[in-house]
Amino acid sequence: MGILIRLVVSAVSLWIATLVIDGIHLTADSVPKKIGTLLAVAAIFGIVNAVLRPIIKVIGCGLYVLTLGLISIVVNALLFLLTSWIAGELSLPFHVDNFWPSAVLGALLVGVVSWLLNMLVPDGRDK
Repeated sequence: MGILIRLVVSAVSLWIATLVIDGIHLTADSVPKKIGTLLAVAAIFGIVNAVLRPIIKVIGCGLYVLTLGLISIVVNALLFLLTSWIAGELSLPFHVDNFWPSAVLGALLVGVVSWLLNMLVPDGRDK
């Protein structure tokens, strides 16, 4: 159940990013298609982060130390762009225009909103 709650939280944070940031587009026709697209993109984003982030952190640990963790903003933006590309390859109507400012601000906003919503919504691990 916790995975589903995190998926919905990620989808909501992606939806907020599409509303706030001009370079992030969700072009589905109807509300059910938008919800389905957001859930699919949230799943893709979760898989991309779960698979690639640990590999990137191990390989680039020197950059993380050297930049005091600020390289993580660039990594998050690149993973967000990769998610947009994968969504495009799967013919999902979700697109991030460019690296700056769309991907950087989008990744930051999705991260902050997801963090806030995960604090507010119990996911079964909170006991």
